[in-house]
Formats: sequence, C-alpha cells, structure tokens
Amino acid sequence: MRGVAFYISGHGFGHASRQVQIVNALGLRLPGVPILLRTAAAPWLLERTVAPPVTLDAAPCDTGVVQIDGLRLDARATIEQARDFHRTLDERASREAATLYDHDVALVLADAPPLACAAAAVAGIPSVVVSNFTWDWIYQGYREHLGLAPHLLPAIEAAYRHAEGAWRLPMHGGFATFSRDTITDVPFVARHATHAREETRDCLRLPQQRRLALSSFGGFGVNDLDLSSLDCLHECDVVITGREEGRTFGRGLHYVDEADIYDRGLRYEDLVHAVDVVVTKPGYGIISECIANDTAIVYTSRGRFAEYDVLVREMPRYLRSAYLSQDQLLAGRWRAAIDTVLALPDPPEHPRTDGAHVIAEMIAGHV
Repeated sequence: MRGVAFYISGHGFGHASRQVQIVNALGLRLPGVPILLRTAAAPWLLERTVAPPVTLDAAPCDTGVVQIDGLRLDARATIEQARDFHRTLDERASREAATLYDHDVALVLADAPPLACAAAAVAGIPSVVVSNFTWDWIYQGYREHLGLAPHLLPAIEAAYRHAEGAWRLPMHGGFATFSRDTITDVPFVARHATHAREETRDCLRLPQQRRLALSSFGGFGVNDLDLSSLDCLHECDVVITGREEGRTFGRGLHYVDEADIYDRGLRYEDLVHAVDVVVTKPGYGIISECIANDTAIVYTSRGRFAEYDVLVREMPRYLRSAYLSQDQLLAGRWRAAIDTVLALPDPPEHPRTDGAHVIAEMIAGHV
C-alpha cells in the first residue's frame, strides 16, 4: 500500500491535535498504511496521542506566527520569519519531493504549510489542504509589514494553487486561491472524551461536587497571570496543567501534570469533559473540544490574528461562551464571566464532530 504524508503547522497545538485525530482514524480505516508526519509540533504530544505506526520528520515545514506568549504575538517578526522561509520555497520543495519519493507517498495533506503543496507538485503527487484557514489569509492581516516581504503572499498563493482542492473545516477563513468547485466542507475534527466526567475527576484527584474551571493557554502559557488573585475560588475551583512535576498551588487551585494525564490512561479531552468551563484564548482546537464535550468556554482576546474574529463570530452557534478582557484575565476577575457562561441556555446548533472519520474515508478513496 502506498503512503500518506501529513504536513502540519507547528504553530500551537491545534493543527497537530486535529491532524492526529485524522491520522488515528486513517489507521483504523486502512491498517498498515504507511504514514509520514512532517511537523515541528511538540514531540511529546505526538508520542502520547498518535495510535498507528508513523514516521516522524520533525524539521519545520512552515513558520506560523511568532508568539511572545499565549496571548501576544510579534507581527513584524512573524512576517520576517515567513519571508526568510518562503524565499527558498522552490529549493525546499525539491528536497521535500525526494523525501516523498523515498516514502512512496500517494497523497499529501497540508494543515496548512504551502510547502506541502509545492513539494507534492514537484513529485507529481496530488495534495489537499485540510484546515480552517490558509496562511496567505493570516499574513494579509499584517499589511504594514508586508513591504518587508513582497514575494511572500505570491509564493504562498502559487504553492496552494498546486493543490487539487481543499477539505475545509468549519469556522474557516481564506481559501481565496481555491475555486468553489474544489472546496469540500467537512464536519468538525474534534477530540472526544472516552471517560466519564466523574471517573476523570476521581482519577486526577479533583473534587466531585465543586464547579471546575480549566485554565488552558496551550504550550506558550500566559505571562503575568497571578492565579493567587482569582476572585472565583469561593464558588469554583481552577485546574492548571503543565509539564512541571511536583508543582503545587494554594487552596482552590489544582495542578495536573500533563504527563500524569496520559500515564493514567486519560487524554486532555477527558479533562475538558470533566470540567464545567474552560478559560482560554479562542483557537480551533480548544473550541472544537468544548463543542464535542459539551463544555462552556470563557475566552479572552489573543492579539492580531485573523482567525480570531471568525471564531468569536461562530462560537455562539455551537457552545456556551462569554468574553473576558485581558485586563480582567490577568487581574483574576474571572467570576462574573464564569457565572454568566454557566447560566446560558444550550447552544442553538449541535454540529457533527466526526470530521476525522469523514476525512479518513476521503483519504482512503485516494490511496
């Protein structure tokens, strides 16, 4: 059986977490299919969550955005890094094509590095973009810096044009380089809990009878967040995750080491399901998990990122959500937003969240 290559942006956890779901669904649909992962996403995340055998090439395949922390980014540095990377896109694509030949790849999926589409074209292999946005659309949001990289958007657009189409996820933006007849809209790709709420709380030694809020800001964290000042701890305990074994907090705060979650046979999505509300910045990954696991979300702003406006507009359709300013977040004034979101009625729509299996079937049709 010929193989499938996944090119995954290393920006944050969202791209990797949803593509892992597709990889796992593909492993069930086509056992033994050779899978190549091209991504600089956190190796520990892949090691803990990928089910079928894969070959991992961890060299960066795009540059994403430059984050200062989980809430702030550097727009100028973002464009400069993207400029330097895509200036040599043709040379990179030729080297990648050789890798695709070596692995006998029949189909390339991109979420959403343009390099994937350029390399597939050189190798004479079909490629498909599987994402909710394209990077040319994101970078257009930093127009004041694009003068530093006049070749950037044309290079990205030209690469995407090599793809035979796009399998477009909900809450999307961009895709201007794709004609309408080459775009297929697919359901949410989301991680679903496999353990009951009470079981997860018991396993992680979290209180059963208290409201729980999960502080979730991905791998970058948030500078200047003083959890000891939270005003919600009388009515709601707060869960913090990380990778610092043995870390402790005061009363009402519960630290869960991320390695411990997986060592106990759980997944992060089990924790999302076990809490009442997630406090976070809006990103596709955490939003889709809250939708799939019927968990409310309190969100704050995340700097200039074009996806933000789309997510904020679409969220109320699918889940209970409330806004918390960054000033309120950092000052620990969470209670009002948490009380508001937990008092909201159920969302008006309950979308499909089986996109991983739908896409795995579409991949099977190609290989």
